[in-house]
Amino acid sequence: MGLRVSGGARGLLAPNLESRRPKPVFVMPPQLLFDITGIDLTRIVHGPETIREMNPHRGDMEMLEAVVHVAPDQGQIIGYKDVRGDEFWVPGHIPGRPLFPGVLMIETGAQLASFYTKYVLKWEGFVGFGGVDGVKFRSAVVPGNRLYILGQLTWQRHRRIGCKVQGLVNGQVTFEAEITGAQM
Repeated sequence: MGLRVSGGARGLLAPNLESRRPKPVFVMPPQLLFDITGIDLTRIVHGPETIREMNPHRGDMEMLEAVVHVAPDQGQIIGYKDVRGDEFWVPGHIPGRPLFPGVLMIETGAQLASFYTKYVLKWEGFVGFGGVDGVKFRSAVVPGNRLYILGQLTWQRHRRIGCKVQGLVNGQVTFEAEITGAQM
């Protein structure tokens, strides 16, 4: 004798899909690391020459182009990178729809943190990448965008430093991360 399902019993055997659907979660956009109201993001405080004095990166790996704000007493810094269509990654990172690679966004943030460490804190020698945590990518960065990087010093001890960074394009957060640097 097989199982007979009449019209009323179908609901008992079939899963209730409505109760299994996840409830909508409303996520607020991330807060900026600090208030940038009143900061002139077009006024260059330190250009490529000063950046090259602090950071050893050259050629295709020079990501940080300018610093537009430094507040040593608050542990804050803002710099930017103009993302161009003639960069080395464009032909291969999504042909036909170039997207600035996330690892290069993080590298730009690390270069900003390195600049802060050497210029403001006066660390000597090479400051290298010690780690990255809490990375979130929130929107695409494409050629033609100016990627602003906000940096906030969070800690320093034993020849190591922690800095939170965020990328902004047109006022929208594109990525965030916590970078650890190490004096080598």
